[in-house]
Amino acid sequence: MYRVAEDFVKDWAIASKGALRVMQAISNDKMKIAIVDDHNSLGWLSWHLVSVAGAFGQFAGLQIPAPGPDMPQPETMEEIIEKYELVREAYKKEAATLTEEQLLEEVPAFGGMKQRGELLRVVITHQTHHVGQMTVLLRQAGLNVPPVMGPTKEMQ
Repeated sequence: MYRVAEDFVKDWAIASKGALRVMQAISNDKMKIAIVDDHNSLGWLSWHLVSVAGAFGQFAGLQIPAPGPDMPQPETMEEIIEKYELVREAYKKEAATLTEEQLLEEVPAFGGMKQRGELLRVVITHQTHHVGQMTVLLRQAGLNVPPVMGPTKEMQ
């Protein structure tokens, strides 16, 4: 739970930089790689991070430019990355303006109510969960895993 906007903005900068690095490591020809057939692919997971970050931001009352649920997944990683970078920057600007009172305020989310600061924590933990999945898929696809939260085996 975030009670000070600066704490979220700092954590978001680190977490979103790692997610961006993972997306940048995905080549267009590997976007459909999944652990097994009919599971989430690298491309789907990347697009999911863009759209869900936008939805969570909108629950929190932030102006996050993200695709709606009917917008199809782009064909290239470059297009996904472009949209993710817009989301990334919007969170930095929008969340920085939140007051301590606003972070404690309850907002409608997931069929119930959540404090805005808790919802922002969920944005980061949700993304971290999927970035972990994506690093496994990168290795499965024969791609290098970039540093997300520190050095990787590829860097040793």
